Amino acid sequence: MSRKSRAKKERHEAERKAAPPSATQRATRQSPYKMRLVADQIRGVSVNQALSLLKFSKKKAAVEITKVLESALANAEQAARANNESIDVDTLYVKTAIINEGPKLKRWMPAAMGRATPVFKRTSHVEIEVAEKAGR
Repeated sequence: MSRKSRAKKERHEAERKAAPPSATQRATRQSPYKMRLVADQIRGVSVNQALSLLKFSKKKAAVEITKVLESALANAEQAARANNESIDVDTLYVKTAIINEGPKLKRWMPAAMGRATPVFKRTSHVEIEVAEKAGR
């Protein structure tokens, strides 16, 4: 391995360790608009409060966002274990919750007079980062 590629690998590893724990779910089969309604409720809230809020929400998006949040929480615990650090789950909060638009599934619906109209079945990408509150 050359010196240049080794340095690049070490730099990439350092960036990965410095990045806050996060989780991503791609191509979730629900429209981004509906997902953002739920994501806006948990942004900036403690992880425990966010999980309880999502548990009692009636929206389908809450189920998908719960999966991503639990994954981000597990990633935070794993990163702390790998770095020989201790982490208190009660001090974690949702730093960012981003919902991006994924690929659209394009379908056609019959319309009047022999025409067809497009139907776009939208998908979403969910990204959640958790971080530790500094105040505690």
